[in-house]
Amino acid sequence: MNISENEGKENPSKWGLQNIEIDPMVEVPLNNSNDTALKRTNSSVRRRNAFQGNVRGGMGRIRSLHFLNIKGKESDAWKPMEKRFNQYAVDNRLCRDNFGTCIGMGGRESKDFAGQLFDALCRRRRINVNDGITYEEFRLFWEDLTNEDSEARLQIFFDMCDKNGDGKLSEEEVTEVIVLSASTNKLGNLKQQAASYAALIMEELDPDHLGYIEMWQLETLLREMAMAETEVKPKLCKKTQTLARAMIPRRYRNPMSKFVSTTIEHVHENWRKIWVISLWLAVNVGLFAWKYRQYQENPLFKIMGRCLCFAKGSAETLKFNMALILIPVCRGTLTVLRSTFLSNLIPFDDNINFHKLIALGITIGTGIHGIMHLTCDFPRLISCPRGQFLDIAGRYFNSVQPSYMDMVISTPGITGIIIVVIMAFSFTLALNSLRKSAVNLPGPLKNWIGFNSFWYSHQMLGLAYMLFIIHGFFLIFQDQWYKKTTWMYVSVPALLYATERLVTLLQEYSHPVSVIKAITYTGNVLALYLSKPPGFKYESGMYMFLKCPDLSNFEWHPFTITSAPGDDYLSVHIRALGDWTTELRNIFSEVSSQLQCTQTTRKGTLIRTETRVKSKKHELEGNYDHEQPVYPKIVVKGPFGAPAQNYTKYDILLLIGLGIGATPFISIAKDIINCISYRYGQRPESAHGSEERSLETVLSTHQIETNTRTPERAYFYWLTREQGSFEWFKGVMDDIAEYDNHQVIEMHTYLTSVYEEGDARSALITMVQKLQHAKNGIDVVSESRIRTHFSRPNWRKVFSDLAAAHQSSRIGVFYCGSPTLIKTLKELCLEFSLNSSTRFQFHKENF
Repeated sequence: MNISENEGKENPSKWGLQNIEIDPMVEVPLNNSNDTALKRTNSSVRRRNAFQGNVRGGMGRIRSLHFLNIKGKESDAWKPMEKRFNQYAVDNRLCRDNFGTCIGMGGRESKDFAGQLFDALCRRRRINVNDGITYEEFRLFWEDLTNEDSEARLQIFFDMCDKNGDGKLSEEEVTEVIVLSASTNKLGNLKQQAASYAALIMEELDPDHLGYIEMWQLETLLREMAMAETEVKPKLCKKTQTLARAMIPRRYRNPMSKFVSTTIEHVHENWRKIWVISLWLAVNVGLFAWKYRQYQENPLFKIMGRCLCFAKGSAETLKFNMALILIPVCRGTLTVLRSTFLSNLIPFDDNINFHKLIALGITIGTGIHGIMHLTCDFPRLISCPRGQFLDIAGRYFNSVQPSYMDMVISTPGITGIIIVVIMAFSFTLALNSLRKSAVNLPGPLKNWIGFNSFWYSHQMLGLAYMLFIIHGFFLIFQDQWYKKTTWMYVSVPALLYATERLVTLLQEYSHPVSVIKAITYTGNVLALYLSKPPGFKYESGMYMFLKCPDLSNFEWHPFTITSAPGDDYLSVHIRALGDWTTELRNIFSEVSSQLQCTQTTRKGTLIRTETRVKSKKHELEGNYDHEQPVYPKIVVKGPFGAPAQNYTKYDILLLIGLGIGATPFISIAKDIINCISYRYGQRPESAHGSEERSLETVLSTHQIETNTRTPERAYFYWLTREQGSFEWFKGVMDDIAEYDNHQVIEMHTYLTSVYEEGDARSALITMVQKLQHAKNGIDVVSESRIRTHFSRPNWRKVFSDLAAAHQSSRIGVFYCGSPTLIKTLKELCLEFSLNSSTRFQFHKENF
């Protein structure tokens, strides 16, 4: 594995930060009668030498330390500050509590930090804190915080830490600032260990055990940290930009040619979608035109005119679409077809989007068909002259001209109305905003939205299909049975779908699974490890459906398989977000607390409840001293194909997961490591021994052919807002760090709740993080061997670096997470595919 900072391979025993030379020792005459003077002399010499050396070698290196995140002109940034001052000031004075809101630190977590900063600025200018500050003083504070002089900003930071103003930071003061920074950045675990991290800083910066550190020592550390971060990056960025400019093809340099080339690129990237949708539209238009023409020549046209043609034309498209809409949800069939040549022609990854598109076509067809009949056909039929009615349509009604209500309450009329009601109910609850409960509805209406409502309403469509066949069989204006084609359209897709549902029922008996192990994490994540059914074959990136009969006999929910294909177990990681997943986690937590073999394990500050269940064999043999609780029954169906399973066709991988969205890529990472290990004739072994292998970290032991194609390199980016998420992901990071001996996977983890590196609110956390990683090889945030980055990645830089490092390569970009990043990643894929010799292809996980 290649960790970007290369900390993962450092020897923990050599824990000093690289390039840090704080105290060059100088010989000083020894005076035994005055130890205090000796210490003072040593300190003075060391301070002078170290400070001067650092100024010469790294002036301006800590410019990144800032209090305010100003983008654009400083004058423009001051205007909102001034506006907020006028809003919150009382009698032209701004109090301490509102200072943070005025300067942009208005979050609840930043309030205490802003208060401490306010106190420090007041001490510097000898202003009484209790009186508040005037507009002029607020302007001076603003100038202090935005001062371009790095020394001045560092002095403010030091003064904020030095509450008693003696120019020295004691270990207690460092502890208080770490606690403050941890609270500001929502790092509860780091807050609990603030004292030990303060001792680490004192150990590094106060080797003489004076009991304090001074500003020059803090500055030295910050400078050297900044130098380590920026020494190589500017050269890399410059090289990357130069390469990017050099690699722009000639046809992309002219605006007009770039537009043409971009259009061609879009067509090239989406040609499979384009031809499938074009074919679907052509079939719909053809069926509509054929039926329209047919009824133009029908005698009934003389009574009902074009209204009948529109009604019958739309009815023909309805038959086709009602049959076709079942195909994209036949997941088992699509999974088989993925492995055939058809995967090169049909975009199976977009099956759900195509399903939604067909639903839109059904909605339009239903609207046209119903409106034409109710507002045009029926009124014309009942109001036409009796003689004309008897000559043309009398035989369909036994020579009795019907009324409007007779038409409505006929078999086609009643079935049509019921079908429309069911479809309207089902389609509405399938909207993303309602299915994900993103809309706040008043009172009891909240119980009518969510995944459960979506799922149960879709089951009602089975009744709609039966009524649809009845509706098409009892046509009023058609006598011959072989011309009543509704059942002909629907029969084959319905039979295929019903067969898959039947296979699912049989899998409950043919694919029995038992829960081997369950882990409930404090971050609302449940990890389940299940026995692997015989014949259950899958590829990395696939998913399966889970059902818990104790919760519901009908609800199935999809989850990505996180175990590798060769593992002798199945694993899934479930985030408790909705009602069903929350209940599932709660029921497993309850059973876990009752089991005798429950173990609460602590690794650093990460706490989890880990339980195992004894086998049925032991239970039948009577090895229990008393009756043991057992886990709820879990039923699986699958596996089913997903975009990530095609990762092997790319030279390079860029895997991006947000929160629990990392699960599709865990199996891929394990599989890549396995393939590389076997390719080099190495077999990954568990660090826990053969008898006590952790199911979290055990890697595949299946035989892999040496000619199996695998990507040359994989870049894994994982972003999370919560430090608690590292509890379940830590095992994955440790596995990658431990078993990736050939540096194939480059791991990057980001905690987005922490302010970016360089922000004063996270400066001390960054310092603690690097010292701890250098000394012990452990990250303070994740408590793994991979160092955590703060804030969010610069995606443009990520793509630029990849394009420069892997020229003329095909890079597969796989994303799983919230929709917020989809547009950005798609645009970057297109941009860098156009502007470099590297081709990026974007894939998003869909369930």
